[in-house]
Amino acid sequence: MAKRFFLIVLDSFGVGELPDAYKWHDEGSDTLGAIRRHPNFHCPNLTKLGLFNIEGVGGGVPSPGASYCKMAEKSMGKDTTIGHWEIAGIVSPEPLPTYPEGFPPEVIEEFERQTGRKTLCNKPYSGTEVIKDYGEEHLKTGALIVYTSADSVFQIAAHEHGVGRVIARPFTGNYPFTRTANRHDFSLVPPADTMLNLLKKAGYATLSVGKIYDIFAGSGVSESFRTTSNVHGMQVTKEIQGRDFEGLCFVNLVDFDMKYGHRNDVAGYAAAATEFDKFLDAFLPDMREEDVLLITADHGCDPSTPSTDHSREYTPMLLYGAGVKRGVDLGIRPSFADISATVLDFFGVDKERTSGESFWKEVHR
Repeated sequence: MAKRFFLIVLDSFGVGELPDAYKWHDEGSDTLGAIRRHPNFHCPNLTKLGLFNIEGVGGGVPSPGASYCKMAEKSMGKDTTIGHWEIAGIVSPEPLPTYPEGFPPEVIEEFERQTGRKTLCNKPYSGTEVIKDYGEEHLKTGALIVYTSADSVFQIAAHEHGVGRVIARPFTGNYPFTRTANRHDFSLVPPADTMLNLLKKAGYATLSVGKIYDIFAGSGVSESFRTTSNVHGMQVTKEIQGRDFEGLCFVNLVDFDMKYGHRNDVAGYAAAATEFDKFLDAFLPDMREEDVLLITADHGCDPSTPSTDHSREYTPMLLYGAGVKRGVDLGIRPSFADISATVLDFFGVDKERTSGESFWKEVHR
């Protein structure tokens, strides 16, 4: 029987501040803590699996259905790229550069030369506010709106008729404009092989759902499915569950972060968690005998704090399947990369130079 591993990243679903959160001014951040008491939050499946049994979270059930732990980020960062790379086996000892004062003249000048367009803004900015403040000038002049955030990102907002590069943020309509779901990320190629590369070389399928393909610049991905929302991503994942393949299905559900965390929308974030929990109603019963499901996150983005940026947090890990022991408390793992090692161990693939220590032998029936 074909072995299939479904790895779902709830983008920014942190479970409490890391010990070094103060270095990022993220003391007290707790994304799950911010949403769990909101009336929109109703997650019986995640509760039964053991989300609240995780150390330091509190409120667990007597016999959780999954093995569980919380994971520390070993890399020096709290952004999407570094988080996903670490999940896939690459620890980044140095943070990617950030640009709190905007990009230097030589970067902007080269960008303008390559695109043939002038630029607007060039400051850290909210993605929704920047199109309100610069959208009309963009339409009048054709200049591209360039902005950044607390992460290492070069973001370009443009009306749907002219989309830029690096992170394209298209919008439509008239003032105050509507940002569309047609975002496209252009990331660096990972500096070494990840679990995706190793699985693909070993002959396994590596299916990406959502922005996984973009995060890894397509490296190691055998088939990609782009999505426009959490709901779409869950629909695609459910469709893939009905397919015959052997390998990894790597999923990112970005709305938690993009629509709710960055916009400090506690109610929306809580509702999105409930929506994902309802998806599990149909997904869990349809898992095959050899299937394994792992649910985790790549960083935090506490919607209840004044900051609209990512937060330096632990992430949850829930591992479920017929071949997985129930209720094994794996404690606190020192790196997201333990996921990569576990995935490769599950498939019997040598992890070679990737980081992380597998916990598969501790949970395998």
